[in-house]
Order: sequence, then structure tokens, then C-alpha cells
Amino acid sequence: MKYKVTISDIAKELNITPATVSRALSDHPAISEKTKKAVQDIAARLNYKKNSIAASLQSGRTNVIGVMLPSVETSFFGSVLHGIETIANSKGYNVLIYQSEENMKHEARGIETFLSARVDGILASIAKDTVDFDHFLEVKARNIPLVFFDRANDDLGIPSVVIDDFKGAFLATEHLIKQGYNRIAHIGGATHTSIWNARLKGYTAALAANNIPFDESLVYVGNISIDSGKEAVKYFFDSSAPPDAIFAVEDFTALGAIKELKDRNIKIPEEVGIIGFANELFGQHITPGLSTIDQQTELMGTEAIKLLLELISGKEKNKPRQLKIVLEPKPVYRQSTMKKKVPVHNTPPATAILNPASIA
Repeated sequence: MKYKVTISDIAKELNITPATVSRALSDHPAISEKTKKAVQDIAARLNYKKNSIAASLQSGRTNVIGVMLPSVETSFFGSVLHGIETIANSKGYNVLIYQSEENMKHEARGIETFLSARVDGILASIAKDTVDFDHFLEVKARNIPLVFFDRANDDLGIPSVVIDDFKGAFLATEHLIKQGYNRIAHIGGATHTSIWNARLKGYTAALAANNIPFDESLVYVGNISIDSGKEAVKYFFDSSAPPDAIFAVEDFTALGAIKELKDRNIKIPEEVGIIGFANELFGQHITPGLSTIDQQTELMGTEAIKLLLELISGKEKNKPRQLKIVLEPKPVYRQSTMKKKVPVHNTPPATAILNPASIA
């Protein structure tokens, strides 16, 4: 068994106390620079490895960040995670990842795991099944820094980094209108989740701004999946008055819709236009290419971890700031909506965006 070098071994080499070695390794101001260098040189020669558990008990920090993801199967959350890890690693933090699998009980168990691991802070995107937020309130009650990203709940008073879902949905819907579609359906998600609710409001606002009456029969509430997109198309096109365009709440739902439309030999975009939300990687590789709304995922990750590190360091006490960061959605228009067959620049249209608070 390989012998593990300790502080006492370094102390014996230099004929000083273990306490002095500990202070020298921690760069304590009471220790001379000469002694610090001597300790560091011996530590390097003996290949001394600092005991991270003991160090965390001494400092009160573990240098570990907990990240709660609804799923690791999408490029969306993979890109967010890349942004988080890039900054975390550069600041000397390790990342502990837990996948909720979109399940509230799994999410609560993951939060308990983070608390047991004594993480310095938590980044979380709320599972779509979550309706009870006690596990997040427990984190808040313990004064452990917590930041939501992508999916948040403003009522909890927890800092967050999100995309402007209302504006993104407005832009997506208005793009379909400008391409000549006028009977536009929406495949949404359960509105207890704030982002799905905001996207529904953006959709209805765009219709209102363009004098298109809202038709409740053109809204299908699904479970955010490929199968949900398929089922929605079956619902719409088995009716007597099907839509001529679809705004799907996210890209996998849009992919399901495209698959079902193709199975029915319905031409995209000539007969039906379709746009998603998220800009998943597959969107540019399928036929037709999927129009979508980019959520600036890597930026979302970097902004979320920066905000969390500020909370951990306590900077926000000395520098008041708005603890909700809202990123701009970026339209990405591809063949799935190009009914007019004319170039469309990926910039927001000039139409005024209505305030979501004004939508009933």
C-alpha cells in the first residue's frame, strides 16, 4: 500500500510544528515568506496532497457546485452545462450533476444529495412535473446560494437566468404570420411551468397584434416530447378545420409534429409551416431544416454560474443588482417556415412586443 504523506512528515523534515506547516500551506500572514517557501518545496518533493475534506472543514467551503438538470439527453442542457463548467473550473470549483428526469421526487432527492454533500451553491432548472417547491425553499432557508436557470419560479424570490420566453414566442408566431400563414396552432406544455405559460402568452399576443382571432381549438397541451408533437398533429388534422402552421413550444415537440406531417404526406412548408423553440442541434440537419428560437444556451450557463459565484462570495451585499437576468431570444429561420421562398434575416421584426402582463 502506498504511504500517504502528511503535514507531520513535512514538519519533521523542517523541524517545525505541524501547525506551522498548516499555516504555511494556507498562506497565513503570520508565517514568513522564507518558511512558506521551505514548506512548499518539501511538500512538492514529498508529493504531498492536501486533504480536501479537512480543508473544507477548516474553511467552511467544499468548492463544489451542485447542478440540477431536467435531462442530459438534449443538446440544450448540454450546452448550458458547458457554459457552467467552463467558468466553474476556471474558478477552482468542481461540478456535481444530478438529473431529475423531469420528476419532482427525483428533483427533491437530488437537492437532498447536494445538501448532504455540503455544496457551496446550487444551480437548478425546474422539472416539468414540479408543483411543490418545498425542497428549493429548504435550500433558501439554509442560506445556501441557489440560482435557477431556464425554468424558474419568480414567486419564490430566488435569483434566476432565463430567456425572454414571451418575446421569443411572439417572434416565432409573427414570423409565421409574415410568411403568409393565418391559421396558426400552438403545441404547448402545462402552464404551471412558467416558460410554457409565457410562450403561450407570446403566441396569443402575436395573434392579437396582427388582428388574428384566438381559437382555443388550435391549442394543444402536451407533455413536451416527440410523441406529444405527433399526438398534437393527429388532433389538429383529424379535425374539420386543421391549421396551416404550428408553433411548437420546443424543438423535440416540433420534430414529432414534422414526423407525423410527413407520415400524412403533408408538405412542409408549402401546406404547413412549423417552428420550434430552443435551437437543438438536430434542427439544422433534418429535412426541411427546422426554424426555431435560439436561447443562447452557453451564455445562459456562464451568466448563471457567475451570478451564483457572486452570491457565494457575498458580493451582492455590497453591490445591489437585479437578481433576474433575462437574455434576448435569437430567431433562426430555416426551410420549415419558408412559404414565401424569400430570404429572411435572423433579426427581430419591428412590430412592438406587447407587455405579457396585459394579456388576460
